[in-house]
Amino acid sequence: MGIIAQPYLVIDRKKTPDYFDELLNVCREINIRKIVVGMPLSMKGTDSLQTKIVRDFISRLTTLTKIPIVSIDERLSSSTARTRLITRGVKTGHHKGEIDKAAACVFLQEFLDTH
Repeated sequence: MGIIAQPYLVIDRKKTPDYFDELLNVCREINIRKIVVGMPLSMKGTDSLQTKIVRDFISRLTTLTKIPIVSIDERLSSSTARTRLITRGVKTGHHKGEIDKAAACVFLQEFLDTH
């Protein structure tokens, strides 16, 4: 389809107390038809503590919206993103938000390419 994933916004759940409202507002504003969530599996493909947090997030989000939610394996997306940013000359040491945006693009692009 020629669609290229691009970063839009990072909503940090630790800094944004009403992050579900923020996410749903963005979904309404730009007419999101599907939510793709990165699933942080361990390198062995098993669940980790972070996986449980994401599954709980998806479960809660499912109760708040009728927008379909799909998860995709996000293993190595952060390291791929970091490498791409470094290649573009972006310093990644103190830019977790930039790495998170780029990592989301990595697994979103994978989703778009395969669906």
